[in-house]
Amino acid sequence: MHTQPDKDALATLEARAYSKAAWRLLPFLFLCYVAAYLDRVNVGFAKLQMLNDLAFSETVYGLGAGIFFIGYFLFEVPSNIIMHRVGARVWIARIMITWAIISAVSLFVRTPTMFYIMRFMLGVAEAGFFPGIVLYLTYWFPAARRSRMNALFMMGIPVAGVVGGPLSGWIMATFQGVGGWSNWQWLFILEAIPSAVLGIVTLACLPNSIRAAKWLNEEEKRVLEANIHRDDAGKTHGSLAGVLTDLRIWKMAVIYFCCMMGLYGISFYLPTLVKATGVQSALEVGLLTAIPYACAVASMFFVARSSDRTGERRWHFAIPAALAGVGLFVSTQLTGNVPLAMLALTVGTAGMLATMPVFWTYPSAVLAGGSAAAAIGMINSVGNLAGFVSASIIGWLKDLTHSTNAGIYCVSGALIFGALLALLGRHRAINASRTVAG
Repeated sequence: MHTQPDKDALATLEARAYSKAAWRLLPFLFLCYVAAYLDRVNVGFAKLQMLNDLAFSETVYGLGAGIFFIGYFLFEVPSNIIMHRVGARVWIARIMITWAIISAVSLFVRTPTMFYIMRFMLGVAEAGFFPGIVLYLTYWFPAARRSRMNALFMMGIPVAGVVGGPLSGWIMATFQGVGGWSNWQWLFILEAIPSAVLGIVTLACLPNSIRAAKWLNEEEKRVLEANIHRDDAGKTHGSLAGVLTDLRIWKMAVIYFCCMMGLYGISFYLPTLVKATGVQSALEVGLLTAIPYACAVASMFFVARSSDRTGERRWHFAIPAALAGVGLFVSTQLTGNVPLAMLALTVGTAGMLATMPVFWTYPSAVLAGGSAAAAIGMINSVGNLAGFVSASIIGWLKDLTHSTNAGIYCVSGALIFGALLALLGRHRAINASRTVAG
């Protein structure tokens, strides 16, 4: 007799609890990721002047930009397992503060060896941040809501491009010679400050769990915890060895590797690609790089929303990945035509970034607990080796051919291969149930 009102009351309570969680957590995590991504890829802007100042070749730059991911690869799984045990608040703060210090100290680089060491150490310091937050969101939001929550967090990447492009261009154009430092040195130190500040704020603002959130009342905590418990039922809770021998996880890692080939090909070389269209001013390059990232904000949100509404994941990943590959390839054929080249780069960037929030619903759809922590860390560490591969290949091929085109062809092919691989096999567990609307 009272079933419907009870259901309505529960739905209202649930909606209120998730709204609170989303508004309390996502804006802050988003800002942290903007700062993280800015520190990771601002070397792409520093490159415009640093290579001349230090007499570095494109090969040296590509290796240094990519070696970040070796440190990242080696320490990511241990970092995620530690975070699962000690809690996100202290561990995420530790990650952010240490990477800010190392990013700032990069201004003292003088030789290729110093460049390699600082990039490697930056990777070690940042290892665990991205997969740690992906894991952290699984503590709060069930599968049917997760693609949109991932998107709200991962929008930090394109927003870092929207903000970071003009900001980096302005710093490069304004600070040359100030205090006896080159503009790229100022770039490293000024863009490290937000990460240090946010790392300190993390200690005060980030609850480790639903139970630890002081801004939820007891009823709200219970309904969120019950939903996570129900969501985890039937998922694998295994050992690290079990994760490392699970072919499903290795397939996800290969798909993500292809995805990251595109992301870091764009991240480290977009300023160079924009300049190749005929734009010369550092400030203009910075402003133009904001356009693809601005469009990617919209593509990430709408693709993730559509994926959650329909419960479909594979095609929502594959179509944007294939469009990204095509867009990057076409951009290489339009050198000298700034509007059309920018349109192609925008399609490539928007498609590439739209794949990410959908992809990260995959591992948490089949794993939970410590297994999910290890799997997310492993997939991200293996996938991010693409940052080393793509940067190194593009740099080496540019020295060899005096063009970035051959390297971009490799990146484009990897994205299309990843799209095809995502469509192969049976993945019923990956598709979420259609339980959330709006």
